[in-house]
Amino acid sequence: MKSINSLVLFCLLFAPVGCSSTNDTTANNNDAKASQYVLTNEPTGAIPVGDARKQVKSEDEVTLVGLIGGSPEPFVDGIAAFTIVDAKVPYCAADENCPTPWDYCCQQDAVKENIATVQVVDDNGKPVMADARKLLHLKELTTVTVQGKAKRDEQGNLVVHATKLFVNAH
Repeated sequence: MKSINSLVLFCLLFAPVGCSSTNDTTANNNDAKASQYVLTNEPTGAIPVGDARKQVKSEDEVTLVGLIGGSPEPFVDGIAAFTIVDAKVPYCAADENCPTPWDYCCQQDAVKENIATVQVVDDNGKPVMADARKLLHLKELTTVTVQGKAKRDEQGNLVVHATKLFVNAH
């Protein structure tokens, strides 16, 4: 008991030196890391996801806006990546008995032409290896504006290697 009391006293006296909890340290590190990707002001000239899918070519610099969703699990575990859907596509309403409205189960045909994948990348173009929900404080149906370089695959799918994003408050 004496050693526990001594440890508590030590931490109270020297907490600024190193007795903070691991969770606090991790949260602070994530916030510092996230700040390099998150914009405080919404960028101008953002185009909706559906328009971007029609207009944007691979390697184009792009700013686009959409809602996080498009599937039951729009986030990729362990990497800062997720899908966004054009706001013109309505997600499922509460009265449609849909437990995951962000999967657009009522609008899957419309989603196909109005979805893009966002992959947050570092200064070297490498994927950020952290869950976007935790790192960037994101959740399903959040509207985000992303800036980055467009990539197209052989099927025409749009992926944005985002270097910056703005989380819309509305």
